Order: sequence, then C-alpha cells, then structure tokens
Amino acid sequence: MAESNFVDYVRIHCKSGNGGSGSAHMRREKFVAFGGPDGGDGGRGGHIILEGNEQMWTLLHLKFRKHIKAGNGDPGGKQRSSGADGEDIVLDVPLGTIARDVETGEFLFEITKHGERKILVAGGRGGLGNDHFKSATNQAPRYAQPGEDGIEGWKTLELKVLADVGLVGFPSSGKSTLLSVVSAAKPKIAEYHFTTLVPNLGIVGHREKHSFIMADIPGIIEGAHEGKGLGLRFLRHIERNSMLLFMVPADSEDHLKEYNILLNELEKYNPELLDKQRYLGISKADMLDDELMEEISTELGDIPHLFFSSVTGKNIQQLKDKIWEILNS
Repeated sequence: MAESNFVDYVRIHCKSGNGGSGSAHMRREKFVAFGGPDGGDGGRGGHIILEGNEQMWTLLHLKFRKHIKAGNGDPGGKQRSSGADGEDIVLDVPLGTIARDVETGEFLFEITKHGERKILVAGGRGGLGNDHFKSATNQAPRYAQPGEDGIEGWKTLELKVLADVGLVGFPSSGKSTLLSVVSAAKPKIAEYHFTTLVPNLGIVGHREKHSFIMADIPGIIEGAHEGKGLGLRFLRHIERNSMLLFMVPADSEDHLKEYNILLNELEKYNPELLDKQRYLGISKADMLDDELMEEISTELGDIPHLFFSSVTGKNIQQLKDKIWEILNS
C-alpha cells in the first residue's frame, strides 16, 4: 500500500435529513360533507450510516469528502399516506473504524464485522398527521406535527488496524524485512530510521493451508507514549492485534533493556496491552554465533524468545510455528 494512500484519521461534517411534516388534510369525497381527518405522517429524515467493508484498508476515500448530507423526508399526504423517507447515506469503512463526536470526544461505536451497519447520525423523525390527534372531543383537528430537524455536527473516524500479529520494535529492528519474507507484502525497506511511516499488512501462509495476518507497525522510540517520534498515531494500531511479536535486533547494545523499554512504552500508553499474548524474536541472528546466542539467552532469562534471520531464512518456519501455536492456544 502506498504511504500516501494510507489514511487512518478523518474529520467529517455530517448533516442528517429533516423529518417531513405531518399532513393536516381533511377527508373530502362526493356525498361526504364533513369527512374526518386523514392526514398521513411525514417521512423520516435520512440517516448517515457506516458499513464495515473487509476489502478496505484505509479511510482515503473520505479524506476530501468533508461535508456529508442525507436527504430530507417528504411530507405526509391525504388518505393517511405517509411521506417517503429521506435518502440514507451509507459510507463504507474498513474494519476497525472507530467513530467519535468531535465536540464532546465521546466514543460512539466501532465497526468490526463485514456488512455491519451502525448509524453515525440519525435523521429527524417525521411529524404525525392530524389523524393521530382526533378524539371524542376533537373530531376534526386541523393541525399536524412538524418533522424533527436533522442532526448536524463534526465527527471523527479513526482506524485501528485489525491483525492477528503486530510487530513491535524500535526503528530498523527488521520488522519490514520479516513481513516481506513471510508474506507477499512489499513494505519500504532501508537502513535508516522511520522507513515505515504507515502500518503494512501481510497474509502469512502456514502449514496445511492455514494463514494469519501480520501487521508491521511503524517503529516505537522511547517516549512514544508522549508523542515523540511517530508517537501516539500508531500506538493505537497495536491495540487491535491478537498477539504481539516484539523484535530486538541481534546487534542491539542491550537486548533486555530494549525489550523493557518497548514494554514500558506500551504500558504507559495503555496498560491493557500487556495482557496480550507476546513473544520475543531476536532478529538478524545471522550476525551471531552459538556462543553469542547463548550469552543473549542468559541475559534474557525466562523471557520466551527465538533467534531468527529474515535474510538467511534461519528459524523462519519455527517462528511461524510458534506464532500459530500462540494464536491458537
């Protein structure tokens, strides 16, 4: 996915439709001098609706569509005929999209399933016709209820990437390289920090025709929970992963310290992230001999880990086996 095409946050102005007014019509027929009220109800104003679409990965299509307006309901008619409802506006969004109100910051809902529909802004109710207001003491009401106005306001949509495995590590820890080796994804790879500026997703094939989705999350640095580096913008994507694969490169000066910094950043951002299943991969293991690997293992103590190399393919299958085991535990 091109970086310029990945949009995970948009702000849109929404205006739902006004409800149609009820009718105050009185029945008029030949040979019926004083027919009673027969005014119909007004139609409902159009809703603005979000619908989950599993084929979408970005909110790009809404980036330049800032104002969204639904149709108004039609007024009621004679013979108790109701007005037509206003046209609904249905916006397709990727799974993992969260809707919030801009003014209050209130969380509204989240779209997590394909085809799931939720109303972002409800249309105004149609007014009742005069037929509803007749009574024993008022048999010919000549009034009806006006329709409700639609709702207008700014909403934010933010996307949290849905994936089975999230790759967590400092910049240049080998996350993009691993994703490119185990899947058909083609993330940008280079020997400098912040090569990855957007989350990249790849489908990883496993034994016996199984598969899982892996997400390469842009690199974390110390202080990311305070907005440093790429900061909070991408930490939220980690919240939607079933498990986290921490990655520390073999050439790190202090593997345990780097691992603990990553844990600390996640905890400060959202302590619940530490409840997720996690595993540690020591990448670029082609740089290590057996003696160095043993030394690093001693340093890591009882932290479950595996040495692997995306360049040589060392232990790549074992890593996929371990991920599959954790996902299905």
